[in-house]
Amino acid sequence: MDSQLQSIFSKLGGINSMHDIVDCFYDKVLADNRVNSFFKDANMDIQRGKMKAFLMMALGGPVKFTGKDMRKAHLHLVRHGLTDKHFDAIGEHLNEALKDFNVDEETRTSIAAVVETCRKDVLNK
Repeated sequence: MDSQLQSIFSKLGGINSMHDIVDCFYDKVLADNRVNSFFKDANMDIQRGKMKAFLMMALGGPVKFTGKDMRKAHLHLVRHGLTDKHFDAIGEHLNEALKDFNVDEETRTSIAAVVETCRKDVLNK
């Protein structure tokens, strides 16, 4: 495991903090009319669980993400209009949730860089 990612996961406070951050993140997403329509038919308990597992794995935590391939998982959303502007809005909400938990700017920038690596797959480019 990459030690920088492991340190990001540790800096965030581990599993319990990740749960709180992702819950805060989705509260922001669901309140945003720019993106909340993409989640109208989603089981949000399952959605939150998938995001928690993904972020924990992506940021060096002890969780192995076993969800669908990013392209397959988001293809139906792309077909319903998911674009870069929506991806950016989601990133904004993640950044704001991290700020709410007093995550420093350097760590937020590192997390944004990890999330950015998913853009092409999420948007099926």
